[in-house]
Amino acid sequence: MIDVSNPRMIKVLMGSALSLFALAAMADDTLGLSEGLYSVGAPEVTQGTGVSTSPWRFALGAGVVNMPKYPGASGTKWEVVPAVSVNYDRFFLGANPDAASVLALGAYLYRDSNWRVGAAITYDFIEPRSESDDARLHGLGDVKRTAHAELFGVYTYQFVTARASVLTDIAGNDRGTVATFDLLGRYEPIPQLTLSAGPGLTWASSKYNETYFGVTSEQSARSGLPTYSAGSGLNQVRFSINGVYRIAARWNVGASASFAWLRGDATDSPITQKTSQITYGLFANYLF
Repeated sequence: MIDVSNPRMIKVLMGSALSLFALAAMADDTLGLSEGLYSVGAPEVTQGTGVSTSPWRFALGAGVVNMPKYPGASGTKWEVVPAVSVNYDRFFLGANPDAASVLALGAYLYRDSNWRVGAAITYDFIEPRSESDDARLHGLGDVKRTAHAELFGVYTYQFVTARASVLTDIAGNDRGTVATFDLLGRYEPIPQLTLSAGPGLTWASSKYNETYFGVTSEQSARSGLPTYSAGSGLNQVRFSINGVYRIAARWNVGASASFAWLRGDATDSPITQKTSQITYGLFANYLF
């Protein structure tokens, strides 16, 4: 049985709620799911004493999310994402709410009652942007999937959780570096239900913004869009609302909605159709 009266368990469930609002924690489609729907985490299975019975933890599930077709798009798309994870002590593989990725391989460098600090290699599950997504993108080329190196830190105190991360492209696909910060407050009206909400922001490097919002002379000639250069800076601010419900000892279901606003050079890009972006979704997973 999962002991929900255990303070450690409450913090893990808080991490589950935190993972939901990462749907748009980064402007990149794939990294935006980066803190989210698919990655609700696997709470430790405990005995009545609160002592973990095994260093192994597993989660199996899936989610469905409606999100912008690409950063700055006016149209949306539906995506199905898995929630499969394997954890052994401080090491993890698959979906992880702290690393905020559906495909991650990493480890916690430090953990205590308040802090979780770790590093991971992550890979995009969803293709970030394709010319076929929208007529406006014709001639711009596809934004390729890539691998990222990530450092993350999560701090929880009572009903408040803060999360920060830095990710950088390590596969040479012009995806640059993004840094995020999010603050989440939690409320539990009943023991089985965790509600959470809070603000966040994303900073993006010039390489990232150029890839998603810039238009080179070659792209301009092919697409008909004017040339545009995008520099580094604040890329997005957001506010997210989430809910996680424990329907049984090992089953979680949840929903999330994130309201994001592009900022900086992303707002004036000829690629951008809409600066306000909404992402929402549902998930379910089984913990064992």
